[in-house]
Amino acid sequence: MIDIRNMTKKYGKLAANDNINLSVDRGELAVLLGPNGAGKSTLLKSVCGLLRFQGAITINGHENHTVEAKRLLGYVPEFPVLYPMLTVAEHLEFIAKAYRLEAWEEKGEALLRRFELDDKKMKLGKELSKGMQQKVSVCCALLPRPKAVIMDEPLVGLDPHGIRELKTIIVKLRDSGCALLVSTHMIESVEEDWDVTYIMVKGRIARVCRRTDLAAGQSLEDVYFAITEGKSQGDAP
Repeated sequence: MIDIRNMTKKYGKLAANDNINLSVDRGELAVLLGPNGAGKSTLLKSVCGLLRFQGAITINGHENHTVEAKRLLGYVPEFPVLYPMLTVAEHLEFIAKAYRLEAWEEKGEALLRRFELDDKKMKLGKELSKGMQQKVSVCCALLPRPKAVIMDEPLVGLDPHGIRELKTIIVKLRDSGCALLVSTHMIESVEEDWDVTYIMVKGRIARVCRRTDLAAGQSLEDVYFAITEGKSQGDAP
């Protein structure tokens, strides 16, 4: 569903992404891990068509910058950017009109209730806390019922209720056949549900790990620290 081939993104002489190859199938939760500056956000922005790059990125066979691809894709950025003078309800209405959705109101109401925003519908974007903005961003991304979802640090800023609900939604999306690519520093938040993990270091994919690749007693965190620091978390400094 999400297919990245020989993708490179440079800023001058710096290769933020260097010959990346990555794919996410339907019904698969792919996790993108890596230290700060590894190139994760650059990669996700490129997938969503926000940056120019070399190589090829397709969504269900459609080039990622096409209307056909964008109709299939939902995106939750690392930093939510809302329209300051639109209310929460108007943000959902804007998305519904942009995607030409029909009979979307019930779905929108359900999303707002789920994230405890149903009593915030008339609040302006500029009046919301960072956590509430993040919840609105998630609701907007999910309203069109996307077949592929990109999330960049989606749990940051959420309260415990929001974290629980979003984790539940991610699993339900995966189980319904959605392809998900999620970048996070919170390894424990995906430990139970991931299918494949891509570990990035200095702009490249340093390791592709599937759940079946783990040795007995080995955790995803063990693999991450072995790749990024050359040791497991439990080793002495």
